Amino acid sequence: MEEITIIMAALSTLNSPQLTDITSSIISQTVHRRRRLSSLLCSPSLFSLTLHHLHSLSLIQKTLLISKHLLSSLHCLTRHFHPTTLIPPHPNTTIKHRDLDAALLLIFLCDIHQDNPEILKTPIAEWRSAPGREGLRKHYSETVLRQTSIVVHYGGVLLPYVEMIIRCWRFVGMMAGCTVREGRELAAAPATVVALPAVEVRGGGEECVICREEMREGRDVCELPCEHLFHWMCILPWLKKTNTCPCCRFQLPTEDVFGEIERLWSVMIKIGNGALSGEYCT
Repeated sequence: MEEITIIMAALSTLNSPQLTDITSSIISQTVHRRRRLSSLLCSPSLFSLTLHHLHSLSLIQKTLLISKHLLSSLHCLTRHFHPTTLIPPHPNTTIKHRDLDAALLLIFLCDIHQDNPEILKTPIAEWRSAPGREGLRKHYSETVLRQTSIVVHYGGVLLPYVEMIIRCWRFVGMMAGCTVREGRELAAAPATVVALPAVEVRGGGEECVICREEMREGRDVCELPCEHLFHWMCILPWLKKTNTCPCCRFQLPTEDVFGEIERLWSVMIKIGNGALSGEYCT
C-alpha cells in the first residue's frame, strides 16, 4: 500500500473540528517555514552561514537533520489522533533554528534538483552573490510561494504536506535504514517519565504485574498513558531499560529520533489500515 494512501486514510478518520484544527496547525507551521526560507534566500549573510553549516555536515548528519524535520511533521499529525495518550517528544528531538534553516535549504535544493537541475549548475561560490541566488529565488517564487493561501480547501493544505512527509520518510528510510536494528530496547525519555501522573488506588485488589504484589487502597501508584497502573519502585527501573508498557507493550517516547519516527509512523499505519478496512468511522 502506498504510504500516501495510508496517511490520507488516517486523516479521513478525523471529524470536522479535528480536521479544521490540524489544517490550521499545518498552515501555521508552513507559513513559519516559508518565512524562514524567504529570509534565507534574501539575506546574503544568513544564506552564506546556512550554506556553510550545511556543507560542514556529514551525510549521516544531514540524514539526522531531515529526520528531525520529519519527526516534527509526524508529531503535528499524530497528536490530533491521540491528544491524551501521545506525550510530546523530548526537547532533545526538537530542531534548532540553525538546523531548521539548513533542513529547509537542503529540502529546497533537492526539490530544485528534481524539477530544474539546470539552476544548480551555477558554481556554489557564486550563490553567495545576489545574481547567483536569482535562480533560486525565481524557482522559490514560482513554486513554493505560488501555493501559499490561507483560505483554501483541506486538500490544498493536507496533500502537499503529506507529499513532503513521504519524500522525507523515503529519504530517511533509504539513508538511515541500516542504522535501525529490529527489536532493540530503548529507555523512555526522562521528560516522559517525569510527566507520568501519580494516582491514588481506589478499592485495592489490583496486582502490579512487575512485582506481583497487591496495590493497596490509598497508595499512590504510577499510571501510564495506556491506563495501566504500577508501583513507582517497579516501573521506574523498568522504564530505564525499555519504553514499553509491561502489560500491553504501549510505547512511550524516547530520546532516539529514528525510534520516535518508527513509533509515530506505526500510529499512522495502524489508523490508516483501520480506516481502509472499515474499523474506523469518520
